[in-house]
Amino acid sequence: MTITLDISPEIEAELNATARAQGLSAAQYAGRVLEQALAATPMPADKKSDTRPIWDVISANMASVPPEDFARLPTDGASEVDHYLYGHPKRNA
Repeated sequence: MTITLDISPEIEAELNATARAQGLSAAQYAGRVLEQALAATPMPADKKSDTRPIWDVISANMASVPPEDFARLPTDGASEVDHYLYGHPKRNA
């Protein structure tokens, strides 16, 4: 992969000098610096792979829902989904 960076002449000179001091090219040194920075940066939670079964994920998400909220859910939600989502007339009214 090739990445082009626009850096100031001062930063370029510092990059070249530091790379030379370590016996590396500027590209090799920049690659190592980026690898270290990425390894030290934790991945955001929404980007991490979750290997739990979906029912465990749903159960964990629903654990904080108060029982009174569950009590307010319609008992015919599955059979009358079009009514509750789209406002269609109930089929079994």
